[in-house]
Amino acid sequence: MKSTKRHLSRLLGNLNLTYEEMCTLLYRIEAVLNSRPLGPMTTDPNDGDYLSPGHFLVGAPLLSPPELDYTETPMNRLTRYELLQQATQAFWKAWTRDYLHTLMSLNKWAITTPNVSVGDVVYLQLKGTSPLEWPIGRIETTYPGKDGVVRAVRIKTPQGIFTRPVHKLISLPPPDKNL
Repeated sequence: MKSTKRHLSRLLGNLNLTYEEMCTLLYRIEAVLNSRPLGPMTTDPNDGDYLSPGHFLVGAPLLSPPELDYTETPMNRLTRYELLQQATQAFWKAWTRDYLHTLMSLNKWAITTPNVSVGDVVYLQLKGTSPLEWPIGRIETTYPGKDGVVRAVRIKTPQGIFTRPVHKLISLPPPDKNL
C-alpha cells in the first residue's frame, strides 16, 4: 500500500480527476498489483505459467488487451481515457522498477551466491513491457565461465527461446511443495 500511495501521489500531482476516472485508474492499478508473479505454478519445466494474486481472486491470471503507448505523448493531446491509460502506464513503469528491486538480492561481491540452475523460473528484464505482461521463462541451459560461475543462460518462454546474461534476470522463488 505504501509504495502504491507514493507512486499514485507522484503520478497524479495536480491532475484533477472525476470520481469515475479515479475509480477507473484505481481499478487498473489494482490489476497491475494483482498480476505480479509470486512463483511458478508447477515444477514442470515445460509449464510457462506463474502463480499471481489474481489466481486467488478470479482463478486465472489477469489479462489486459494491448494498448498504445502514451508515455511520451504530451498531456494536452490526449483524451480523458488516453490520459488514464498514460497514468496507468506511468504507474506500471515506476512500480515494476521498484518491485523488481525488492526481488533482487544485493549481496556484497565477496559473498558467493548460488548459481542459477536448469529448471529455475526467472523474470526477464525487458524494457517496454506493457502492464500486466510479465516476461517469465524457465532456464534450459547454463553457460558457466572458466571460474565455474554461470554468466549466461538459455531461457524458454512462451514467446520463444532466448539467450540472456544472468545479470538481466531475476529469480522467482521455487514452488512450495506443500501446496
